[in-house]
Amino acid sequence: MERWHGRDTPIPISPQMASWSPDTPCSCDCFVSVPPASAIPAVIFAKNSDRPRDEVQEVVFVPAATHTPGSRLQCTYIEVEQVSQTHAVILSRPSWLWGAEMGANEHGVCIGNEAVWTKEPVGEGEALLGMDLLRLALERSSSALEALHVITGLLERYGQGGNCREDPEPFCYNNTFLLADCTEAWVLETAGRLWAAQRIQEGFRNISNQLSIGTDISAEHSELRAQAQARGWWGGQGTFDFARVFSLTQQPVRMEAAKARFRAGWELLRQQQGAITAEVMMGVLRDKESGICMDSGGFRTTASMVSVLPRDPTRPCVHFLTATPDPSRSVFKPFVFGAGVAQAPQVLSPIFGAQDPVRTLPRFQARVDRRHSLYRGHQVALELMESDQDWGQQFRQKQRDLEQEGLEAARGLLAGEWVPTPQELGGLFQAFVERESQVYA
Repeated sequence: MERWHGRDTPIPISPQMASWSPDTPCSCDCFVSVPPASAIPAVIFAKNSDRPRDEVQEVVFVPAATHTPGSRLQCTYIEVEQVSQTHAVILSRPSWLWGAEMGANEHGVCIGNEAVWTKEPVGEGEALLGMDLLRLALERSSSALEALHVITGLLERYGQGGNCREDPEPFCYNNTFLLADCTEAWVLETAGRLWAAQRIQEGFRNISNQLSIGTDISAEHSELRAQAQARGWWGGQGTFDFARVFSLTQQPVRMEAAKARFRAGWELLRQQQGAITAEVMMGVLRDKESGICMDSGGFRTTASMVSVLPRDPTRPCVHFLTATPDPSRSVFKPFVFGAGVAQAPQVLSPIFGAQDPVRTLPRFQARVDRRHSLYRGHQVALELMESDQDWGQQFRQKQRDLEQEGLEAARGLLAGEWVPTPQELGGLFQAFVERESQVYA
């Protein structure tokens, strides 16, 4: 039986609701710090997910599982072959689709993706979304390099494409990815089925909505240069600069804005090089002046994530997720994989089954209410913060105090000073979600 929760009847989409401009600012920013840039012996990963402002992002825990040989897996639009074993994952995802904007798995692999537009035409036909590729890689890899192989293999077989927005008007793009584990990071940038990758073994790196791999290519599609030459984009002699060859000659407004955010993000990390912590990354994600913390018309930062991936294999990885928009007015809550982990229901959106507008053809002809309970409470609190400044300051202090408790718990875990039971560890995120919900109540 299909479950139906939320609104009884989907709401038809009006032309006004469906309208958007191709130059509408839309963005994401990913960051990584690899020792010695980190203040501690750990890789630190962070991402802001910038999406349509009314889109709800949920936090979903999926346990490890075994699968029947030959079984198929339904992604957002298409089916792919399933593998025999999938890893446990924690995902921050737009609640209407199968994939995820960012997430981590039980082996300490973290991935974030970004929209990018290149000379290679964007496929509007339904294939794998970049967000589907991200989740598939987390479920199937135990290192950042293995995740890169998973994405590029699936990209070669199925391609990327399809509407990336819950709207009848197509919104399609290629993808870049930042992949990290406890030892290193990789930047993977794509143009259709073609790709280039750069390995990051020390220092810091960030990506925005633009190609950023130049001549420092660590791995690439076997036909990348031949295809570029065949299309007349590269002469075949001399230095091959991936970003220069594949970037659009006439950059749209959204790409120009990404350049400024990329430079600002790089500078924010440079200023803290050698002292980068989870708190520093949270501060970067909250930076409004640079546009990294986004609120621009129809788009805003709808969810954020910071992960600490310690080099010491005896220490757990700690992932902080907001599950709510605007990190400057949200709480980063700690999640740790453990035997007692279960789904936090307050950050799980309603399920509409076969009646979901993403499932019925033609797609996206109606809207449903996908708000989860934490999102609802958070939005009410934001309205109060804006209407009552004194109350807002007191409320923001409560949020900061709760977040500091989570950061202290993480510090204790990473230092070996706090040794919780498996039940305490598995219930850590749920406990903080419940306390945040009480603050909103």
